[in-house]
Amino acid sequence: MAKRLLNFYNRLLVAHPWKTTVISTGVLCASGDVLAQQFVEKTRKHDYQRTFKFFVMGSCFIGPGLRVWYGVLEKYVTGAAQTLAIKKMLCDQLLWAPPFIASFFCISDALSGKSMTDMKENLINNYPGALQVNYYIWPWVQLVNFYFVPLSHRVLVVNCVALFWNTFLAYTVNKKSIPTAITVE
Repeated sequence: MAKRLLNFYNRLLVAHPWKTTVISTGVLCASGDVLAQQFVEKTRKHDYQRTFKFFVMGSCFIGPGLRVWYGVLEKYVTGAAQTLAIKKMLCDQLLWAPPFIASFFCISDALSGKSMTDMKENLINNYPGALQVNYYIWPWVQLVNFYFVPLSHRVLVVNCVALFWNTFLAYTVNKKSIPTAITVE
């Protein structure tokens, strides 16, 4: 079943690369919000408008952004095969992740109709913790992604891991604050 699904995805990716990336990213972002609402927040009444907002963010911002970013990394970050994945991961985590997460917060708040003051407060309260959690997860994922995964499938790999990341972000951008330091016991 999984092999047939991957083959179907590959055929779509070859025939319609942008559409496939955009739609799959939108669906996985929306799915992350559904998981956040139903299993993390345990809401009694699902907010379908919020889920649609995450679909739009995935389709219009995250998917296209990642596709272009990975193309840029592929074109401009070069070197020996042994160090190439590390270079790409460092670029990804130092140049892409910080402004991407901040943009995610701002776009989410703008789509929710929040004021600039509320957007700023949300960034101050939640951005540092989200960025810190990002650094626990994504460097390792991206090392594997850049070392083993062909360019055409990198967004898909990120989207699969991002199902859980999107659950975290959906929860985070919709609550008052998260701790800026997370302890691991």
